Amino acid sequence: MSAARKRVLPRKPPARMLALPKEARHTRAELFHERELRRIIDGALLLAKSTGADETEVHVDEVDDSLTRFANNAIHQNVAEHGLTVSVRTVVDGRTARATTNRIDEDSLRGAIDASLSLAHSQPKDPHLLPVPGKQRYRKVDRFARPTAALTPDDRARAVRRACDIAIKRGQVAAGIFASGQSQTAIGNSRGLFAAYRETHAEFSVTMQEQPAASWAKANSANVRDFDPQKLAERASEKAHRATNAQELPPGRYTVILEPSAVLDIVGFLFYDFAATALADKRSCLNDRIGKQVFGKNITVVDDAYHPLQLGAPFDGEGMPRERVLLVDGGVPKNLVYSRASAKAAKKKPTGHGFALPNEYGEAPMNLVFGGGKASLEEMIASTERGLLVTRLWYIREVDPYEKVMTGMTRDGLFLVEKGKVGAAVRNFRFNQSVLEMLRNVELLGPAVRATGEEAFEMVVPAMKVRDFHFSEVTKF
Repeated sequence: MSAARKRVLPRKPPARMLALPKEARHTRAELFHERELRRIIDGALLLAKSTGADETEVHVDEVDDSLTRFANNAIHQNVAEHGLTVSVRTVVDGRTARATTNRIDEDSLRGAIDASLSLAHSQPKDPHLLPVPGKQRYRKVDRFARPTAALTPDDRARAVRRACDIAIKRGQVAAGIFASGQSQTAIGNSRGLFAAYRETHAEFSVTMQEQPAASWAKANSANVRDFDPQKLAERASEKAHRATNAQELPPGRYTVILEPSAVLDIVGFLFYDFAATALADKRSCLNDRIGKQVFGKNITVVDDAYHPLQLGAPFDGEGMPRERVLLVDGGVPKNLVYSRASAKAAKKKPTGHGFALPNEYGEAPMNLVFGGGKASLEEMIASTERGLLVTRLWYIREVDPYEKVMTGMTRDGLFLVEKGKVGAAVRNFRFNQSVLEMLRNVELLGPAVRATGEEAFEMVVPAMKVRDFHFSEVTKF
């Protein structure tokens, strides 16, 4: 623990700061109103002011999530969780630290502030630490869908029942989750900045197993009405049925048709490479490549928190408004994203992509959107003389950071495509593939959609037809 001197705190601030009116007290499936989040933040800031902190920043995060889990064609778990955390960052004499509590009573907030100050005193001075930003203006986004907020356990159970009925009818076994919830975040600081954001989220994931094969489908959205769990289950069921007699093909380079989930989980590893801090630290595959033709001319990437298929707040961890940033134009990396600190170091303007301080990563684009095309999956298949249709990839790890060589495996539905038609199922492969090379070899792009997988966070990506994708060996399943 630090050797910081013990501080005498005033025992009782004005009652108006922290007292919540009866009508605002939290009930399940109803988050605090924005004015109550502001009241919590203002109360913590006033407490911190009395301690002598030079500057203070307060984050409040609240979640109300529910989950229905099923396996062996039956629900086996239904849980709900509500949580609220208050995170306080103080600055004193060029030093900063953060402490967190999950209570909003006066003593708990005082404890978090005191812990933050104690930790800050034990830190070395940061010569690059900037003053907290002042008031900002934000674009409004509406990602709170009432159908999602109103979803009940019975609603989820009925959807799961329909999915399991599909499996039972085909002699299969279904497993997966149906989750829904709502969350909100607010940030305020001692220079008058305040920002708040709330959203709903729903997700359905199903795996259908028909020995010895299995397949999978998943969707995620702010509005539960944007996807149909029954159709996802039917898709997974159909693929599992077709995959029961998989044949083994030799490893090598194949033309592949990557469904959006497969695209997401491999290109998702690129996100931090567009961070200014990563380039400054020589940790990006784009070092010495900015402004050069790195990808195919059909590849365009933006970071856009305001895209209609995205989720996430319109401000970053310091409360700076997020900007839409063109990262790749016609295959040429053009721009990076910047936190306030990395922008000052590079003499650039902050783009609103910084993480909450203190952190060692700096910033990253969290709302990637890959430009799409007009080719449907059926058109990609019809145009392929011989190749493979890939449902998804998994267990992906980085082999060569600069060339962005990734290794991983196919899973849950790999099919041979011959003379424009989907044929037999194929035993899974391990791949060793440079993402940079892959994005130079894209022949066709589908419409960009909100995709979800297991290896990367949700992005907006298209299906892709890619030539010369490198499979290094056959797996054992």
